[in-house]
Amino acid sequence: MKGERDRDESAAPRPRLRTGSDQPIDPEDLVRLSGREPTPERVERARKELEERGAAAVERYLP
Repeated sequence: MKGERDRDESAAPRPRLRTGSDQPIDPEDLVRLSGREPTPERVERARKELEERGAAAVERYLP
Protein backbone atom coordinates (compact mmCIF):
# COMPACT_ATOMS: atom_id res chain seq x y z
CA MET A 1 0.00 0.00 0.00
CA LYS A 2 1.45 3.33 -1.03
CA GLY A 3 1.14 6.21 1.34
CA GLU A 4 1.24 9.93 0.74
CA ARG A 5 5.01 9.97 1.07
CA ASP A 6 5.44 7.34 -1.68
CA ARG A 7 3.46 9.48 -4.12
CA ASP A 8 5.62 12.52 -3.37
CA GLU A 9 8.82 10.57 -4.00
CA SER A 10 7.63 9.40 -7.42
CA ALA A 11 6.94 12.96 -8.57
CA ALA A 12 9.34 14.71 -10.91
CA PRO A 13 12.48 15.97 -9.18
CA ARG A 14 12.46 19.57 -8.06
CA PRO A 15 14.75 21.97 -9.90
CA ARG A 16 17.92 22.99 -8.11
CA LEU A 17 17.61 26.52 -6.86
CA ARG A 18 20.36 28.91 -5.90
CA THR A 19 19.77 29.86 -2.32
CA GLY A 20 22.62 32.03 -1.23
CA SER A 21 25.45 34.30 -2.09
CA ASP A 22 28.04 31.51 -2.03
CA GLN A 23 27.85 31.22 -5.82
CA PRO A 24 28.90 33.70 -8.49
CA ILE A 25 26.14 35.99 -9.65
CA ASP A 26 26.02 38.51 -12.44
CA PRO A 27 24.12 41.80 -12.55
CA GLU A 28 21.33 40.35 -14.69
CA ASP A 29 20.77 37.63 -12.08
CA LEU A 30 20.52 40.28 -9.39
CA VAL A 31 17.87 42.17 -11.36
CA ARG A 32 15.85 38.97 -11.83
CA LEU A 33 16.15 38.17 -8.11
CA SER A 34 14.47 41.48 -7.40
CA GLY A 35 11.49 40.34 -9.47
CA ARG A 36 12.10 42.73 -12.35
CA GLU A 37 12.92 42.28 -16.00
CA PRO A 38 16.49 43.21 -16.91
CA THR A 39 16.84 46.49 -18.75
CA PRO A 40 20.15 48.18 -19.51
CA GLU A 41 19.54 50.70 -16.71
CA ARG A 42 18.63 48.06 -14.13
CA VAL A 43 21.57 45.85 -15.08
CA GLU A 44 23.96 48.80 -14.72
CA ARG A 45 22.49 49.68 -11.32
CA ALA A 46 22.84 46.04 -10.24
CA ARG A 47 26.45 45.96 -11.46
CA LYS A 48 27.25 48.96 -9.30
CA GLU A 49 25.47 47.46 -6.32
CA LEU A 50 27.44 44.21 -6.69
CA GLU A 51 30.70 46.15 -6.88
CA GLU A 52 29.86 48.19 -3.79
CA ARG A 53 28.16 45.62 -1.58
CA GLY A 54 29.42 42.28 -2.88
CA ALA A 55 27.60 39.30 -1.38
CA ALA A 56 25.39 41.57 0.71
CA ALA A 57 23.67 42.72 -2.49
CA VAL A 58 22.55 39.16 -3.17
CA GLU A 59 21.55 38.43 0.42
CA ARG A 60 19.03 41.19 0.18
CA TYR A 61 16.92 38.92 -2.03
CA LEU A 62 18.04 35.39 -1.09
CA PRO A 63 18.03 33.71 2.30
